[in-house]
Amino acid sequence: MDIASLIRREAYAWEVPVAGKMRVPVIIYATEALVRDMDEKVREQAVNVASLPGIVKASYAMPDAHWGYGFPIGGVAAFDPRRGGVISAGGVGFDVSCGVRCLHTGLQLGDVMPVRRRLAEALFSGVPAGVGSRGAISLTDAQMQDMLAGGAQWAVEHDWGVSADLERTEERGRMAGAEPSQVSDLAKRRQREEMGTLGSGNHYLEVQEVSEIFDASIAAAFGLKAGAVVVMIHCGSRGLGHQIGTDYLRLMAESAESYGIELPDRELACAPLDSEVGRRYLGAMRAAVNCALANRQILTHLVRLIFSEICPKAQLDLLYDVSHNTCKLERHLVDGQQRELFVHRKGATRAFGPGHPDLPAPIRAAGQPVLIGGSMGTASYVLAGTKESESLAFSSACHGAGRAVSRHQALKRWKGRKVVDDLAAEGIIVQSRSSRGIAEEAPGAYKDVAAVVDAAHEAGLARKVARLRPLICIKG
Repeated sequence: MDIASLIRREAYAWEVPVAGKMRVPVIIYATEALVRDMDEKVREQAVNVASLPGIVKASYAMPDAHWGYGFPIGGVAAFDPRRGGVISAGGVGFDVSCGVRCLHTGLQLGDVMPVRRRLAEALFSGVPAGVGSRGAISLTDAQMQDMLAGGAQWAVEHDWGVSADLERTEERGRMAGAEPSQVSDLAKRRQREEMGTLGSGNHYLEVQEVSEIFDASIAAAFGLKAGAVVVMIHCGSRGLGHQIGTDYLRLMAESAESYGIELPDRELACAPLDSEVGRRYLGAMRAAVNCALANRQILTHLVRLIFSEICPKAQLDLLYDVSHNTCKLERHLVDGQQRELFVHRKGATRAFGPGHPDLPAPIRAAGQPVLIGGSMGTASYVLAGTKESESLAFSSACHGAGRAVSRHQALKRWKGRKVVDDLAAEGIIVQSRSSRGIAEEAPGAYKDVAAVVDAAHEAGLARKVARLRPLICIKG
């Protein structure tokens, strides 16, 4: 990105001032090096978002921001429904409620290393992963409706988890306002046999070691100790979420003119929040959020079963589950007043600060866990939301490293077998059914996750708590 086109407001905050059809400025949180490495398309897309009706304060880009569909990935924007605010399927993303959950195991590194190869093979065979993967669960029409309305709560009611999991999940495992009737039959058919599956792309299941503690007090509140072993699951709403995005992007593009919306980019298709199309999409999107929450809950159940066989001492208690492709109705302070806003976070994580009433009581004083997944073979991080993040970007933070090169470019640079061998030499077992997928997700295809996390920390978006080193990585 051309840094000359930006105004440096703080050490880690850059502004594109209001110009042309922009209604608010663009704010990018990043180091100078990260900004320079961002595609110029990130600036263009963030400026387009800043031109949408009803946007509040600014169009934000997180330190991991890169080019996406309509919104940049790593984009955050809030809209006021009372002032013509809109909802955009491109501002949520195709993989609705793609997210991460982190599980304690109660084990130390020494407990896992002797059985690591056996554990990796059991996880690989026991957790369906990859393009078009199918699980052991096949939902009837009635079960599909119940799942889309009930989310992880539905999964727990069917013995794929325990009630304590729900307290450590955003929305307590179920997003209210879901309308399964607004989800197309095709979307439902695509999901019928995909519950309890990991998917492909950057989704993964990892066994990790807590390799470094940055904030001892918050780490203690989160139950994290150096040398402990945790499990991280990264996946979303699979075929259902993708189909909902496809269905409503088309519908929003077709209806934009009738709502008097001038789209700077067709990919930025949107609808007023109080319109029929806007309400229909919101109901469908919330159903997709519930699908993702249920999916991660079922995957958690599968992981627990596998650990119980290989590592009988393991506990597998949930630390937290966060989503990073959503639009949520939240209360935020704007110009000294509390306002109800619809906050789009695309490739960005909610990061409520200490004391927020929506957080579970045991960790409320520490702030919300913010789970930052690394690229394959690199570290992941646990951060905590800050008080400052409320005023910086509607309590939002980054979600991962962010791609540095496209999947097509990655295939030209890396070979899957060599990536696996190189990571094995570093002590990381990678299991995947797709050599092509491994090449596309090579560690070098992503930004330096440590630099991204440091930028989020220094900007005040979230506070560093712990670093997690991968031991086993299961990919689609």
